[in-house]
Amino acid sequence: MLLVDDHEVVRVGLRALLGREKGIHVVGEAASAADAVAQARRLRPQVVVMDVRLPDRSGVEACREIRDADPAVQVVMLTSYADDEAVLASIMAGASGYLLKQMRGQELVRALEVVAAGQSLLDPAVTHKVLEKVQRVASGQPLDDAASLSPQERKVLALVAEGKTNKEIAVTLGLSDKTVKNYLSHVFEKLHLSRRAQAAAFFARRPPADH
Repeated sequence: MLLVDDHEVVRVGLRALLGREKGIHVVGEAASAADAVAQARRLRPQVVVMDVRLPDRSGVEACREIRDADPAVQVVMLTSYADDEAVLASIMAGASGYLLKQMRGQELVRALEVVAAGQSLLDPAVTHKVLEKVQRVASGQPLDDAASLSPQERKVLALVAEGKTNKEIAVTLGLSDKTVKNYLSHVFEKLHLSRRAQAAAFFARRPPADH
């Protein structure tokens, strides 16, 4: 397994926990998204335990890159936060699981063993809820809705779909956090969406020509 977290104490704790288990071998660690992608390509781990929030880019983006390079690698998102937006972004990136850091040690071990065996850890109820939201938004919006978006609004929406936070979007586009927030408000109004996850879902289901 490859452990990815920008906090050393978390990586040390995970390595100690997993090191006691037979059949689990930690092959490496990474503290950033870039390092995670590089390590995954070099070490070819069976499972990557990925923090959602990393200093350079989101773990969701790293998950997508790792899975694109090698679909056989299973990625489990490990985070302190549970929300529809992060779950949706993880599903779109090809993650096999979404776990909370607050869970008990042995529960985490058993969960990772499930993923290593090739099974998904995304709770069926949560997955259904999110995918239902994707379908509802996709089917409920006229195809010309996106035509009302400005080029900059499209860029902001695309970055939302990648799982980026407002601050990350601001840095990427050279804007202030407030400006990004205003752009998102306009996007939500134009697309008749009320939640960030719905915006990401709408973008994910657009034809390639609209990206």
